[in-house]
Amino acid sequence: MSNPFEDEDGRYLVLVNGEGQHSLWPVSIDVPDGWEVAHGEDDRQGCLDFVNAHWTDMRPRGLSGV
Repeated sequence: MSNPFEDEDGRYLVLVNGEGQHSLWPVSIDVPDGWEVAHGEDDRQGCLDFVNAHWTDMRPRGLSGV
C-alpha cells in the first residue's frame, strides 16, 4: 500500500491546529482531535497552494506572539 500522505493523485484537506500549524490530510483518514478543516477537499496542489498563501509564519502561535 502506498503512503496516502504522498499520493500525488490523492484528494486532501488542509487542517489547522490551535497553534496555527497547517497539515495536508488525506480525505480518507478521519480528522484528528485538536485539528479543524481550514480548506475543503481539493487535489494536492490546490491544498499546497492554500497552505503557501495562508501559513506565512511557520512558528507556532505560542512562539510568534500572535
